[in-house]
Amino acid sequence: VAPTTPVCEVPSSAMTGTVVELSCKETEGSPPSEYQWYKNGVALLEKTGTGSARAANITYTMNKKSGTLLFNTVTRSDTGEYFCEASNGIGLPQKCSVKRMQV
Repeated sequence: VAPTTPVCEVPSSAMTGTVVELSCKETEGSPPSEYQWYKNGVALLEKTGTGSARAANITYTMNKKSGTLLFNTVTRSDTGEYFCEASNGIGLPQKCSVKRMQV
């Protein structure tokens, strides 16, 4: 079954240095969807190892299975427009509407 449009939870504002979690979920897809987050239209990288992630200055953890995007300490540079995409290999990937997070 192709995924339906996911529901995204993106806080509209966050305080610098706080922990912020964005979530994305859709329940119709079978097999279960994997989720990919985008910031300002660019796919966010999944954190694979601490070395490369630190080099790329990645301050978040993205879980493709659960759809969460977790910022351990948000910074001003995390301000932007976020959306996520659900895909399970059947039908077209579905996106939620873009939401802006202001840090």
